[in-house]
Amino acid sequence: MRSKYRLAWNGYCLELGEKTCVMGILNVTPDSFSDGGHFFSVDSAVAQGEKLAEEGADILDIGGESTRPFSDPVSIEEEVRRVVPVIEKLVPRIKIPISIDTTKAAVAKRALDAGAAIINDVGALRLDPGLVAVAAKAAVPVIVMHMLGTPGTMQIAPVYTDLMGEIRAFLEDAVSRAVAGGIKRSNLIIDPGIGFGKTLEHNLRLIGGLGRFESLGVPILVGPSRKAFIRKILNDGPEKDISPELPIVETGTQAAIAASILHGAHIVRVHDVAGTVATVKIIDAVRRLR
Repeated sequence: MRSKYRLAWNGYCLELGEKTCVMGILNVTPDSFSDGGHFFSVDSAVAQGEKLAEEGADILDIGGESTRPFSDPVSIEEEVRRVVPVIEKLVPRIKIPISIDTTKAAVAKRALDAGAAIINDVGALRLDPGLVAVAAKAAVPVIVMHMLGTPGTMQIAPVYTDLMGEIRAFLEDAVSRAVAGGIKRSNLIIDPGIGFGKTLEHNLRLIGGLGRFESLGVPILVGPSRKAFIRKILNDGPEKDISPELPIVETGTQAAIAASILHGAHIVRVHDVAGTVATVKIIDAVRRLR
C-alpha cells in the first residue's frame, strides 16, 4: 500500500495516498520543450490556468524559466515579470493551490506574496542559498528534485554507479538540509527528476523503483509528461525526435503515469490534466484492490 500523507497549510489541504494528486503544468515561457510560447501572454496563461483547474487539477504549477535540456537561465526580473501577473490574476479565480516552479529565492518570494502556495525547486534548494529561508518563513510545501548537474549540462552523458542508491541519498540529504533550515518535514515532497540527467534506461528504472524512496517518509512526485524517453521509445526513426505534442506521445505519457502510480507516486505532474484525471481514476481503483 502507498503511504498516506496530509498537507494542510494556509487554508489549503492535500490528502495524498488514497487518491493520486494531479499537478497541471503552466509554462509562461517562450522555449519550454513541449508548450513553449503557447501561454506566454498573461491572458493566454490565465485562460490555460483556469482550464486546467476546471479539468480537475489539484495543483497548478507555474514556471517562468525553461528547464529543458541545454536551456539558458533567465534573470530574476524577467522571471518575475512572466509569472507574478499570472499568479495575481489566477488566485481569485481558482480554488486550488498554485505552485511556483523556480530555483530563485527572490522569484519565490514575489510569487508567494502574489498568492502562490507551494515552491517547486528543480535545484533541491542548492542553487540559491536564500530559498530555504524563504520557504521556511512562508511555511509552505516545498518540492525538492534530483538533477544531475544543471539544465545546461544534465543530458551530457549522465552516468551513475548506483542509480537508485545515489538518487535516494541525494533526496535524503535534500530533505535533511531543508529540515535543518527550518522547513517542516511534513511540508516536504520529493521528486526523483525524470529526464533531469538520466538516460532512457535510467528513467524506466526510476519509475519501476519508486518504492525505494518510500522509506524517506515524504510524498513522491513524478513528472514524466511528454519527455524525451517516451518519445524515443515511440519513435521508429531514432535519428530524429518526434514532436512532444503528437497524440501518440500523450498516450505514452499516460502509460508512464499509470506505471508511476502503481509503483508509488503520490503526485503526477502533467500537461494534459483531463486525460490524466481519467487515468488516475482507473489506476487508483485498481491499486485500492491490491
